[in-house]
Amino acid sequence: MEISPRDLLKGYVEVSSLPMIHLRLEEAINNQNKSMSDIAKVIREDPGLTARLLRIVNSAFYNFPSKIETISQAVTIVGTQQLSALALATSVMKMFKGLPQNLVSMDSFWRHSIACGLAARMIGSLRRETKPERFFVAGMLHDIGRLIMYTKLTDPMKEILDTAAKQQTLLYEEERTRLGFTHAVVGGILLQTWKLPTSLEEIVMYHHNPKAATRYPMETAMVHVADIIVHSMGLGSSGEVFVPPLDNEAWDKLGLSPSVMSSVEEQVDRQYQDALQTMLTDM
Repeated sequence: MEISPRDLLKGYVEVSSLPMIHLRLEEAINNQNKSMSDIAKVIREDPGLTARLLRIVNSAFYNFPSKIETISQAVTIVGTQQLSALALATSVMKMFKGLPQNLVSMDSFWRHSIACGLAARMIGSLRRETKPERFFVAGMLHDIGRLIMYTKLTDPMKEILDTAAKQQTLLYEEERTRLGFTHAVVGGILLQTWKLPTSLEEIVMYHHNPKAATRYPMETAMVHVADIIVHSMGLGSSGEVFVPPLDNEAWDKLGLSPSVMSSVEEQVDRQYQDALQTMLTDM
């Protein structure tokens, strides 16, 4: 029986809508009549989210000189959009539990995702892009479609994983051969369903095929390169065993020196363990 990427999301209530706290946070941020105090109040209504965000802003992720004690301080110092992006990343992580452990280790999946987010954020900083947290979120969510596929297509995905390992082929190529689509497409459609920014949707959908990104080619190229760097470092895995090929056009688009690759690796390595402890606590 043929199945489409959109079919995978039908009736899957757990992932068809984002946590209410994120929706309320975005509504408050976009409401000109709401103050920073109002935004902080929305976050404080979720003690778990409050604790996670305070851990992040007090970690090496920001490396602020003094400790941030309250969410009100965090909103003021970090900014509303940046804090919302971090809230999104941590909220999504809490949504996916109980996945088939014989297919993927959730710990390994999020280790890879967090590392990719760190690398994308660092590439954004090197390019002097504004609001680098958005690249962290894109890196964090780039393989999210695979979680849907592991949940809804457990048996086919086990066969795809086995085939890719035996034939030493790329997992996303086996997905396309067997199913007619990849996890990247599923992830893009999921983010579209959640009504998240179109930039995030396109980055996730084309992170293995950055040439196809027409609206946000630069951002897509950044996550594409970040994903490859993290694969080469062997930091976690979403199921892929081999390092995907680098798209030379995507690399050229970044306009960075080749020495940047080793610089990004060093910075990821330096922040990685702290980021894991910060992000994976309570998971």
